[in-house]
Amino acid sequence: MVAAHTGASVLTRSSVGPILERGNVVNVVLMGPPGAGKGTQAGTVADLVGVTHVASGDLFRELAQQDSELAQLVQAYMNRGDLVPDDLTVAVVMDRLDQPDCQNGFILDGFPRTVGQARALDRRLSEESRRIDQIINLVVPEDTLLARLSGRWLCRRCHSSYHSLFSPPTWPGLCNRCGGTLYQRDDDTLQTAKRRLRVYERDTMPVLDYYRAAERLVDVDGDRPVGEVSEALREAIMTSRMDV
Repeated sequence: MVAAHTGASVLTRSSVGPILERGNVVNVVLMGPPGAGKGTQAGTVADLVGVTHVASGDLFRELAQQDSELAQLVQAYMNRGDLVPDDLTVAVVMDRLDQPDCQNGFILDGFPRTVGQARALDRRLSEESRRIDQIINLVVPEDTLLARLSGRWLCRRCHSSYHSLFSPPTWPGLCNRCGGTLYQRDDDTLQTAKRRLRVYERDTMPVLDYYRAAERLVDVDGDRPVGEVSEALREAIMTSRMDV
C-alpha cells in the first residue's frame, strides 16, 4: 500500500495491472519523437492517474470547425501559409487548459514544439499561479522509430491496413482479406519517416534541452511493451504528484 499526500486516496498496486490513482493536482508535458507512442500513452495514463489528456493536434482540428475570434485569427495565418506565432499558438492551448476539466491536472501531448512555445507556456501558466510540474520524454531508439513509422501497408482493393511489425499480412505483399496488392502511401515510407525525425531533432530537441536545464525533465524508456511503458509513466507522474 502506498499513500499520497494528506487528503488523497490510498493507492493500491495490483498484480493484474495499473489501477486508477488520484492525488494532488499535477500538470505534465509528454514528449518524444514521432513513433514513440505519445498519443496512445497519454490517453491511457491520463485515465490511470485521473487527469485530462490534451492533444494539441486535436485542438487545432477542432478550432478549424469553430467561428470564434481566436479561430479566425489562427485561420488567417494558415490561409496565408504563414506559421502561427508562438503567442497565438499558446493562447489556443491555454484556452483549453483553462477549461474546468483541466483544473485537476492534465497531460499535454504534442506541445510545446519549440523553445519559444515552451517559454510562452511557462509564462502564461505562471500568470495564473500554475506550472508544468514534470516533463516526461519517451526515449526510443531511432531504428525502432523508423520501423514503427514506415511499417504501414494498405490494400489497393479493399483498403485493409497492415503493419510489418504489429499486424503483418500472412503472405508478404498480399491482403489477407481479398488477396489484393499491398502498397505504402508516400507519408508512410522510410524516406518520409527519416525526414520527420530530422525535423523533430531540429525543432523540438532544443525544447528537451530547455527543460533539462531547468531540472524538470525525466526520461522514460519507451522501447518496451505498451503496458510496461504505461506503468513506468504512471509511476513517474505519481512521484511528481507526491512532490507537489
